[in-house]
This record gives sequence, C-alpha cells and structure tokens, in this order.
Amino acid sequence: MAERTEQRLEDRVPELEQLERVGLFSRAEIRAVLRKASALEYKIQRRALRKEDFINYIQYEINLLELIKKRRARIGYSFKKEEIEHSILHRVHSLFNRATGKWKDDVQLWLSHVAFCKQWNAKHQLSKVFSTMLAIHSNKPALWIMAAKWEMETRLSSESARHLFLRALRFHPECPKLYQEYFRMELMHAEKQRKEKKEFEKAKMDLGEFNYSEEILNGEMARIVYRDATQKIKGVEFQLAVLSIAKLFDFTQDLQKEILEKHGVFSLQASYADDPLTWDHMARRELDLGSLQPTERTTKQSKVAETARREERCCAVFDEAVGAVPTEDMWKCYITFCLERYNRKTNSEELKQKRLERTLSVFNKAHESNLLPEALYKQWLQLLLESSLSEKALEVAEAATRRFSVSVDMWQMRLQVLIQLKREDISQCFEEAIKHVKSKGTLALWTLWVEWSEGTNSKEDTEALYQRSLRATTPAESVTMKEMYLDWTYRSGGYKKVKKLFTSLCESRPFSLDFFRKMIQIEKEQESCKMLHLREYYERALREFGSTDTDLWLDYVKEELSHPQGKPENCGNIHWRAMKMLQGDLVEDFVSKYTLLQSGHL
Repeated sequence: MAERTEQRLEDRVPELEQLERVGLFSRAEIRAVLRKASALEYKIQRRALRKEDFINYIQYEINLLELIKKRRARIGYSFKKEEIEHSILHRVHSLFNRATGKWKDDVQLWLSHVAFCKQWNAKHQLSKVFSTMLAIHSNKPALWIMAAKWEMETRLSSESARHLFLRALRFHPECPKLYQEYFRMELMHAEKQRKEKKEFEKAKMDLGEFNYSEEILNGEMARIVYRDATQKIKGVEFQLAVLSIAKLFDFTQDLQKEILEKHGVFSLQASYADDPLTWDHMARRELDLGSLQPTERTTKQSKVAETARREERCCAVFDEAVGAVPTEDMWKCYITFCLERYNRKTNSEELKQKRLERTLSVFNKAHESNLLPEALYKQWLQLLLESSLSEKALEVAEAATRRFSVSVDMWQMRLQVLIQLKREDISQCFEEAIKHVKSKGTLALWTLWVEWSEGTNSKEDTEALYQRSLRATTPAESVTMKEMYLDWTYRSGGYKKVKKLFTSLCESRPFSLDFFRKMIQIEKEQESCKMLHLREYYERALREFGSTDTDLWLDYVKEELSHPQGKPENCGNIHWRAMKMLQGDLVEDFVSKYTLLQSGHL
C-alpha cells in the first residue's frame, strides 16, 4: 500500500514543479499541497474504503483546479496547461472511476462525475461516463433523458440522441416523460434543419448532396413518436404535455390540430370529457384564441376591455365544466385560474376589482357546493383578509373547521384569524380545537396557544398552559414544548426559576439536545457561571446523546480547558469515556477533531 501511495505522489512531482516554476504557487504552498495529497492518498489505499474519503479527495482536487484558474487569471499566464491542469483532470477522472466502480448504486456519485465533465468540457470522458452509467442504471428514465439531451444540445448529434431515446423506450415502453422528451427532440431536429435550409437558400448556395426531406421539416418524425405514444399511454395529462411542447414551435399547427381534434378516440374532447385537465385546457385556450384576433390600433382601455372579455369567455367554459364535472379537482382548476389572473399585474383598478370579485365568488360557490378542497380554504382566507373582509373571513374559518373538524391545519388557520383580529373568544376556540383534534399531531396548536398566551395572559395562566401541554402532547412532541417552556421561564422568571424547572423536566423523557444546550447557554450567560453546574448539564446531556454526538464531548472538553473553574486534567477521562460511548465511524471523527483541538486548530 505504501509503495503504491509513494508512486502516486511521485507522479505529482512534475506538475508541482511546473506550478512553482511558472510562479502560480510558492514553495511553501507546494509543500502544503504535497502533505494534504499524501494524507488523502493514504486514506483511499486502505482495505476498508470509505466513500467520504474519495469525495473529500475529489473535492480537494477540484478546489485546487479552481485556485489554479484564479491564479492564472490574476497573473495573466495561460501556458503549460497540458502539464498542470490535464494531469489533475486525469487524476480526478480516475478517482471518480474508482468510486463509481466501488459504489455503483450511488446515482449522486455518477451525477457528480457528469457535472465535473461538463464543467471542464471533457466531452470524450463524459460520453464514456454516460455509457457506463446507463448500463448500470438503465431502470432510471431521467438518466436516459439527461444523456440524450446532452447529445442533442451539446454535441449537436440528433442521430445519437434518437438512438438513446429508442434504447430507453425498450426499457421503459410506457414512460410518458421519455416520450415527451423524444417528441421535443424530434421537433428541435426539424427546427434545426429548417433554419439550415433557410440559411442555404438565403446565401443562394447549391444544396447539392444536402437533402432536406419535407416530411422531416414539417415534423413528421415527431408525429410518428406521438402516434406511437398514444397507443401505449392513455390520459389527458400526457396529451396536454405533448400539446404544450408542440406549441413552442411555429411549424406545428397541423400537429396541434391532430392532438386536439383528429383520430376520434384520441380526441381530447371526445375521450376525456370527464377529466378536469381537459376542461382546464379548453377554458385557457380562450385566452390564446382571443389574442390571435387581429386589431388595427389598440389603446390601453381597449386592451383592458379585450382582456376582460377573454377572461369572461374562459370563466364561461369553467362554469360549464363545474356543471358537467362537479368534483373538487374541477373546482380547484377553476379557482387556480382565477387566482392566477388576480395576481397578474395591471394598471386598471376596474379590471383588478373585477378579478377579485370573480375569484371570491368562485371560492364561495365551491364552498356552497361542499367541493372546496381543504388546501384552498387558507388561500381564500388570505384573500379575504387582504381585502379587509374580516367578518367574512371569520365566517369562512368557522365553516372550514365545521367541515374538516379533525384537521389541525383548519383549526390553526381559524385561530390565526382570531388572533390577527384580536377577538375575545380565542381561548374558547383553542379549547374547542383541542377537543376535536386527536392528541397526535396537535403540536402546532399547542405552540400557537402558548405563544399567544405569553403575550396576552398572566404568567400563572401561561405556566399552567405549558404544564397542560406537556401532559396532552405525545412524548415526541413534548420535546419541543419543553424547549419552549424552558426558554419562556428564563425570560419571565429568571435564572433560579429556570434551574428549578430544568431539574423538574429532567425527570421525564424524552429530551432533545437543544434542551440541554439551551440550559448550558443560560448558565454561561450568568455573571457567576459555575463549572459545577455546567458539568451537571453536560453529564445529563451525555447520558442521552453521548453515543451519537461527537461535538457534545468536544464542547465539554473545551469548557474544562477554557472555564476559570475548569480542570484540564479531566480532559483525559472525558476522552476515554467518549471513545467507549461513541458508535461506529463517530470514534474516528472524534479522534481527528480532538487532535485538531489539542494542536489549536479547532
């Protein structure tokens, strides 16, 4: 192992000599690089290999490359790249290859190699990476798409991209995303050829051997992809996704018409009349259809009027839709459209007011039909409060909690409205909420309640509420309440009271690490900070988290070293205990950090 490591370090010598010779690095910096490289090299030559060691080594080399790049720019030196950068790039690729060979299933590692190749324009290497990665991860469509896009957009090879998509579809014959991107690629290829032909004709050049097929120029390959896809993939969502892609190209009018209307069974309106997405698309088309109408001279007022008319036509289609398909999803599409239009900027107050009234009206109709989704009540309330319709907001909040009586979100939303409007029946509403909602998941309600109580009720009432919350919440949720209780007690009652509370709370598990750290911080803020108390808090924390947290042990050591009442001789015992309690790789992590602490580097 040592011989191999020494050989690799010797291989670095020429590049390091060049770095010093051309003035990019000083001799001291070269020595530092060599020391660091030696430490990293030994780590990746061990029998028990760790992925983190490879990642750290790769990151160090990448940082070195970036530093060299900056130094070159600063001194204006651009020679000797073959001897310096290329050598480092080759080493990084070699490290990536070893890492991905060892941990083949780690997709993120592969993607990191891909990103590195792209950053440093290593096209030949990237082609190899894609080839190997797809052989191992052929079950991931996103990787096939990434490779095909790179072939199409970077290497400008439509043929290679098409070949990759066809291979991918053999593995994933019913993947909508693959078909969508294949469809897009064929349209991009057609557009590229159309532009080439136009440039040739503009220059009056003889096309000669260049044969541009009219079918390909008109997107016939994309049409074939679409027809093949519709044989295997059903559903309006795919049809609309393909349609939106086709709309990006100005030569696909016939193709768009086919997707919308032709082939009977594939017709959107005929086949998917019960799908909300179909109605959503048909309604939104009214905006585009209106914009296609030619106008001679338009004023701002006429533009506003035209926009209002188009929106009315959209809403007419949506009104028909919610009658034909009375579902939550259909109302959601309608409301989403109204909110989008309302949030669009306009200088016309009349149009903005009309949009607001329409949106509130649609919310109300959906609510009256008992088809307003739970998630949309919050948006409705926000809109009402922004519009200063507080009474209506209270009415809606109350109706939402009646309909979704076990929903924490609905009760939280209602309580927030009451608090914002400073109503008197807040406590009563909190009681009602706790009664309706099951104990599990009520943490949000309790935190809201105590936060409100801190600013409104007496200290006695707030303390009683905190005590009640600890009994009412689940053990996991009570951890958060303990942290809040400790913090509030210190703010409102001072050190003696919080110390007494801390001792009391320590009698019932579970705890969080932040609970103990908060108490340690409180002790350190006192003028007469006692090491005896700090030891007590650290010991309590270590009993709970000593096997999983290295930083806690290190902080304890630092305290003994830096506190006026500390005992540095205790550090050896703390180190010995940490080595016994910490689990797995945490031991090595602790040793390295402890060494840095002893040498004054931490």
